[in-house]
Amino acid sequence: MKRILLPTDFSKNAWNAISYAMEFFKEEKCTFYLLHTYTPVYHRMDYVLGVPAFTTIPDSGVDTHLAALDKTFSEVKKKFKNPLHHFKKLSAFNQLSDEINEVAEREGIDMVVMGTQGATGAKKIFMGTNTVYVIRKSKVPVLVIPENYKFNGVQKILFPSNYLTLYKPKELRPIIEIAKAQKAQITVLYVLEESELDIRQEENKEFLRECLEEVAPMFMETRTEYMPDAIHNYVRDNSIDLLAMMNPKHSFMERLLLQQNVDEIGFQVEIPFLVIRDTAK
Repeated sequence: MKRILLPTDFSKNAWNAISYAMEFFKEEKCTFYLLHTYTPVYHRMDYVLGVPAFTTIPDSGVDTHLAALDKTFSEVKKKFKNPLHHFKKLSAFNQLSDEINEVAEREGIDMVVMGTQGATGAKKIFMGTNTVYVIRKSKVPVLVIPENYKFNGVQKILFPSNYLTLYKPKELRPIIEIAKAQKAQITVLYVLEESELDIRQEENKEFLRECLEEVAPMFMETRTEYMPDAIHNYVRDNSIDLLAMMNPKHSFMERLLLQQNVDEIGFQVEIPFLVIRDTAK
């Protein structure tokens, strides 16, 4: 049984991500954990001391958030009835990215599914601050669902790679499992920015081919001076349904996502985006 974490801030965007997850895992046994994190008002003395006094000092903010979580939890169970699915609700005083890692470790979470819209609501921003932080810090795969994107099956998965990293087979399992469950084709895309593959890259490519052999991937190359544009163009021109990427530190992934600050995102994609932490050294 899969364990899927669904962060929510009770927004339309968060609800859309939940709806997508219900369809995405429709045929799989899952336990869904609906998570809401709440950052308290720090001027209260009990918060300053680090010991929120739930039972002695009322906090209307906490009550409001918990009531909203109860309502969303009830709505999810009512609308998405599926004998294969079970639901749990979680709330915490914590930063979202930190709480996700804590819950992931405690509950054995397989994947996080969340929306993209940031607090600014700016249409030009693909991912809000919370989403970027989660992607950067999450120890489990994160599936990011664009605002208003509706599930319509997954037939084509794009997996860009520079072949500089020797992936671990277990890191590739989420992509393989999705491809098998959705009967999707995986295309591995190498963006040729400067020169041909060196010996190490060739070896890593062959190892990747072996790891993905059970889903018969396609391997493609494209030439460009700027990788984000190449990926965006390939997604658009080939009707890709899901973009999957590894996220090692100081990699082209961070070039893709992060500019001068986390609120300014330079790469926009209009399809679900699966990010997997690359633990290779």
